[in-house]
Amino acid sequence: MKRSAIWDVIKVDEISVTPKYLQLIHSTLKGIERGQIKLNDRLPSINEVSFELDVSRDTVEKSYKHLKHIGILESVPSKGYFIKNTEFEKPLKVFLLFNKLSVHKKIIYDSFVSQLGEQVVIDFYIYNNDFGLFKKLIHSKKEEDYSHFVIIPHFLNDGGKVNEVISAIPKDKLVLLDKLVQGVKGEYAAVYENFEKDIYEALCQVLERLCNYNTLKILFPKNSYYPEEILNGFLNFCNDYAFEYKVVHDINCEEIKPGEVYISLMEDDLVVLMKSILSQNLKVGQEVGVISYNETPLKEIILDGITTISTNFCEMGTMAAQLIQQNVKKHVENRFEVTLRNSL
Repeated sequence: MKRSAIWDVIKVDEISVTPKYLQLIHSTLKGIERGQIKLNDRLPSINEVSFELDVSRDTVEKSYKHLKHIGILESVPSKGYFIKNTEFEKPLKVFLLFNKLSVHKKIIYDSFVSQLGEQVVIDFYIYNNDFGLFKKLIHSKKEEDYSHFVIIPHFLNDGGKVNEVISAIPKDKLVLLDKLVQGVKGEYAAVYENFEKDIYEALCQVLERLCNYNTLKILFPKNSYYPEEILNGFLNFCNDYAFEYKVVHDINCEEIKPGEVYISLMEDDLVVLMKSILSQNLKVGQEVGVISYNETPLKEIILDGITTISTNFCEMGTMAAQLIQQNVKKHVENRFEVTLRNSL
């Protein structure tokens, strides 16, 4: 194989979150599948790949070891690495697109990857809640290159066009995570949160504790990707149970008073809130209540425990992987949980 041609096959994508050693494995397998790499072809040496693609020798060595382990590659002393087998079961290949990196998203990712196993090819990208980047990433990928497109669709502003972009993906390959998108029709897989119902029922579970306070406040920044359904569920609960309430768009401008419960969606807002409470020497869980949206391990120990209302992120990732493995096209409502701690 000509040297100029091999680098069109074996390559890495610098903006992909997928580890580079996996990218090298995946691109080699794709080259074999497409007939660009043939039986007995010599692959570049570890040093050559390291130099040409500007990756570490350890990265290349790890990828070559795996290709040898699965019977694709063999090393011949003093001669190099050769393709010894082009017959292999075509692996699942997943285009995984998350809106952001966070503790919660890492839990989803880890459980998703663990359930699918090492043989599944995963190209992982982040679009930072930017619809333009989201659209560009999807349009840059060929449908035939992937068995599944797994997407978390949260945006600061999508201009009402997100359903058009997602609808262009073949429904038999589509898996939506965390949120359903209005206007996307047909039979496709999804593991989603019922945001309005979830927060309503979660607050009902802690109603007895909430009755110790006079006002409920939800921190809902205007420039947020969080769904409006969360706000609707909060307002419905307050109206049904006759609570005074307020929607706070900027916690930095809010006066913290005894007798209030704060529901914080954003981690940054939670930090500002806790600092303000502590600066006034107010007692959390007695004078001021705090509920945080989305469970993280740290919230179990901060200030003797922060009460959380949260979907089960581990189950979400596992269930999405199982839908792919079972080739099932159905919508699964993910479990939502309340973890009651001393902050309420």
